[in-house]
Amino acid sequence: MKYSFFGERTMLELLFVIGFFVMLLVTGVSLLGIIAAIVVATALMFVGGLFALMIKLLPWLLLAVAVVWVIRALKSPNGNAFRDNNRWRY
Repeated sequence: MKYSFFGERTMLELLFVIGFFVMLLVTGVSLLGIIAAIVVATALMFVGGLFALMIKLLPWLLLAVAVVWVIRALKSPNGNAFRDNNRWRY
């Protein structure tokens, strides 16, 4: 199977944006309004994509937090070593 930079999904998204642009133009929206609508839609899709990516990576993020918590729990001393070893400063 050969993969290219522009796959079917990318072309479908591009056709959706072109169709969105044409339909706004046909209904009488100005070019400035169309550009503003495309910018807002792009920003919303970007935020939605980041949110979806965060949810997709959430199990791995939780695993990383658990591993760091376990490593810190195993490496930390039992008492406060700084306070115990430096009594002469008080």
